[in-house]
Amino acid sequence: MVIVLVVMNLRLVVENLIKYGVLICIRCHDYRRVDILLSTVLYALVPCHLFVAYIIELGAAQHAKAALGRYKRSDSDPDWDPFRASRSFQATWYTIAWAHGINATFCLLVTTYVVYYHIHHPMIGTVCQIHAIIVWLKNCSYAFTNRDLRHAYLNPSSASALPEIYSQCPYPRNVTVGNLAYFWWAPTLVYQPVYPRSPSIRWVFVAKRLAECLGLSMFIWLASAQYAAPVLRNSLDKMATLHIASIIERLMKLSTISLIIWLTGFFAVFQSVLNALAELMRFGDREFYTDWWNSPSVGTYWRTWNKPVYYFMRRHIYSPLVGRGFSNGFASTMVFVFSGLLHELLVGIPTHNVLGVAFLGMLVQLPMIYLTAPLEKVQGINGRVIGNCIFWISFCLVGQPLAALMYFFAWQAKYGSVSRLEKR
Repeated sequence: MVIVLVVMNLRLVVENLIKYGVLICIRCHDYRRVDILLSTVLYALVPCHLFVAYIIELGAAQHAKAALGRYKRSDSDPDWDPFRASRSFQATWYTIAWAHGINATFCLLVTTYVVYYHIHHPMIGTVCQIHAIIVWLKNCSYAFTNRDLRHAYLNPSSASALPEIYSQCPYPRNVTVGNLAYFWWAPTLVYQPVYPRSPSIRWVFVAKRLAECLGLSMFIWLASAQYAAPVLRNSLDKMATLHIASIIERLMKLSTISLIIWLTGFFAVFQSVLNALAELMRFGDREFYTDWWNSPSVGTYWRTWNKPVYYFMRRHIYSPLVGRGFSNGFASTMVFVFSGLLHELLVGIPTHNVLGVAFLGMLVQLPMIYLTAPLEKVQGINGRVIGNCIFWISFCLVGQPLAALMYFFAWQAKYGSVSRLEKR
């Protein structure tokens, strides 16, 4: 069976070379000098918002210290007015929250504006957007976690609920440039004052992971240029005429190469890059994913394939909503609405076409989650097998290929061959 699969795929490789020739071309990429310049400036400026967050939090820590000192002296101070002190305290906390919100949002808005209006190349724009979204999420987590730590600092009775590891660097001793810089480079989106650390750096391990990343990146480039691009280009006329049967055939043809590229990118990022970064930072928690390919339901996939994002969503969106009395279903819906907005920013902005396909694609996951969730509880293996089949069919045929086709068609309609045909 393995020999048959290898021979069949080699036949497709030979057929592609005969039909299209060698399509690899370094100088054929339509990137501009201004794209490189603006992306470099954005990469340098976006992390500055983390430093602004540190300045805001430093002021909040100083205010918290002063508030705790005033409270301790209140019994001996005849002029102490608890109502006035409470109002001043709340006003300051709202100011800090607004400052964090404006700083984090400004970081993302500036990058989004520059990428959409001034960076032409979609890949360069995507890298800028990924970086901005990561820093934005880290900014949010830094603000939310320090807010909780301030509350525990000012209310010692609630400090016992904090993880024991936090006692190694209690608030406000964690508000330092070094502590924030470590969080900036750590392969996590959830801020903690202290993380589990490995004893030393294994440089051979780092070299292997970086070599893997380099090799896989080259493979993704070759596969995209030689196999994915021709399929996408050959689909344009079928999309323009809405020939449904041909579109379905192209989706099925595109599903194979898109799956290969996605799996390669997944391994390059979650196995190679994040592990290399974790080793350099001596970051102890290396569970960036679990066996999502065996997911018995769509919900299990979303909980296991991208652990850093899952932990952020659970810590800062899902759990706070449930803790405030909202239902689990409402909290899950808000998680996917938020995730959908981020996906649209990540795909629609770099391609200069905010279609809403990525956003709607995330919302469609909700009924699929509710549909496949009961299959996890079915006795025996049949339920899990059926759930896993539903996941893989939706993952391979409906999700990525359709989104890639839609955004590629929109890009070509705006800048490429479709727009030229329409002008004729």
